[in-house]
Amino acid sequence: MRSRFQFLKFPILILSFVTIMVGCKKEEYAIPDPVSQLTNDCIKRSLGPNMVGLPIEFAYAMAMPKSKGKLVSAQVEASISGAPTTYLENNSYYTNSGGADVPVRVGTPSVNKDNITSVTFNVDTNAATLRYYYVIPEEARGKSVSFTFSGSASDGSTVNFKMGPYNISNMYIRRNLAVSNANAAYISIEDMAVYTNASLGTNAGKIDLVYLYRATPAAFTHALVSPAADPQYRPGLTLPAGMNRNTRLSKTFNLWDWNLVRSLPFLPNQPATYTSSTVPGAFIDDLDFQKLNLSDASNYAIGMKAEAGTWVETADGKYRAFIYFNSVNSNGSAVISMLRYNL
Repeated sequence: MRSRFQFLKFPILILSFVTIMVGCKKEEYAIPDPVSQLTNDCIKRSLGPNMVGLPIEFAYAMAMPKSKGKLVSAQVEASISGAPTTYLENNSYYTNSGGADVPVRVGTPSVNKDNITSVTFNVDTNAATLRYYYVIPEEARGKSVSFTFSGSASDGSTVNFKMGPYNISNMYIRRNLAVSNANAAYISIEDMAVYTNASLGTNAGKIDLVYLYRATPAAFTHALVSPAADPQYRPGLTLPAGMNRNTRLSKTFNLWDWNLVRSLPFLPNQPATYTSSTVPGAFIDDLDFQKLNLSDASNYAIGMKAEAGTWVETADGKYRAFIYFNSVNSNGSAVISMLRYNL
């Protein structure tokens, strides 16, 4: 990926990131025209596995000499149509003296038509860097997707830049599920859901794990226990009829998947909140699940803490999962997030 980032040294992006020519009247200083014609470049900004429902983010830069004209439009064509929330920003960005990205409105809101997302410029500008958020649709799961970025100028010139292909993960994600002792305690990996006593209904046979909290012994605290585990690992709990799966678990610490750690929704331009022990850029991917071996794993995980997790494999061998404890409370409740991989 190093060669993709080297373009930041090019004059085109010095122009497009630092200044946006919008009919400025001051003549005190002008950055020299760095190119002789309409030019473009692109980088992928997002990291980690490309997962259905999450965005892939790009920055698309265009610039041309002032003497040649102005930018007219920009568009992105995806090989697979993105989800309806896919968009191309109608803001360009520059970095201020404090290092913060500052938006400048340069066009009308983007329009999605089939697999093309486009923006029409409505200011007199000859340089812009637009951010594109492709929200991965279910149709792309397990496939690859490519993108063609293109721009046009008032002198009739056009440019394009191809990105990809990018493989789309087979993982599923569910975040911020509340669990509580003796109530919201029943976890189904297949459904990626937590059932309460009231909502369990006929789903007892689909429950893979039970959440428990016991203050004593001190080593127990928060736990995930297979319904088939020895009763000593679910003290005082009588399971509903039909809940008997023997799920395998392997507890782990110091493993943080950034998609599970983030406490904010998956929205562009919002900073992620994380603790000192979490590491942006660390991700679990499909290969981790493919290589996972839980044949000798136990069927319980006790002493779970905030920022701990456990690998899971269901008794029927259909699913593997990673369950992360976002937070725990001494009142016998916790918040968990989950990745699931279909075998």
